[in-house]
Amino acid sequence: MKVAADHRSGNSFLDFLLSFVADCSKFQAGYVALIGKPNVGKSTLLNGIIGQKLSIVTAKPQTTRHRILGICSGPNYQMILYDTPGVITKQMHKLDELMMKSVRSATINSDCLLLIADICHPPEQVLGTLDEGAVNLIKSKPTLLVLNKKDKVKQSEIQKKQEWYEKNSGMDEVIPVSAKFGLGIEEVKQWLVSKLPLGPAYYPRDIVSEHQERFFVSEIFREKIFQLYREEIPYCSQVNVVRYVEREAPAKDFIEIEILVEKESQKAILLGKEGKALKTLATAARLDIEDFVDRKCYLEIKVKVKEDWRKNEELLEHFGYSGKIASASL
Repeated sequence: MKVAADHRSGNSFLDFLLSFVADCSKFQAGYVALIGKPNVGKSTLLNGIIGQKLSIVTAKPQTTRHRILGICSGPNYQMILYDTPGVITKQMHKLDELMMKSVRSATINSDCLLLIADICHPPEQVLGTLDEGAVNLIKSKPTLLVLNKKDKVKQSEIQKKQEWYEKNSGMDEVIPVSAKFGLGIEEVKQWLVSKLPLGPAYYPRDIVSEHQERFFVSEIFREKIFQLYREEIPYCSQVNVVRYVEREAPAKDFIEIEILVEKESQKAILLGKEGKALKTLATAARLDIEDFVDRKCYLEIKVKVKEDWRKNEELLEHFGYSGKIASASL
């Protein structure tokens, strides 16, 4: 907030400060972590709460790698949401380990929690996949259990599973939703607002994320890789935005992208015969990127092989998996 203090009297400035404090006493702001197993719909739920697409969504599990920060602001509240990687117990690479550290960090730094489960699956102890420290953290904070994908089951089954979780989960409250169709989203938002601490907004109210455009460009590209390729390709691919140059219309923005894989055979699959698969990928990504940035774009793409990059801690930190988003060429 800008204050023109030069021409204010001492009393008028004091009145301003008192007014500001009064406003803060009515405003609520805080951090919310979305926690759950892979493919339970955390990213779809975050997108629904914010009201626009920030986190990539695919049918494949473990799509989210970074801790995505989204911001939802209302007249008297601001919630900062962490979409975290899916909780896994078996960690295959250093990348998996760093992603689970990201989940724990988000849990520690949040004011309240959304624990998401898939209502289509048999009822289970939702805290069973978390370590003891994480469980204790969750129990110490306001926590809502969100049963997602209720559009896929009958109403009678929804009621039975909700009752089971209310009796056995130990959560403060249980709300069934369909994040895909926006059912129950407002009820979740109302619960969150009721739990946010009093205080001023952390961010300007007209922004929806602290991440730069280049971060979301790389995420859009990763989403298309998940959608267009099978087996190990989506999981062994790392997308970096090496250069992003904005240009005045009618010139197109220039975006230089590199895709890392771990083997020459994976590179061949990514490229496809005569480069046709990569061209399809580039077109699909470009259309979504242009829609996101609201400008025409020209993409230059390079595919490189970096053996075992998912096990290389130095590289993983360079790519932003230590918590800081950074995309740069090797």
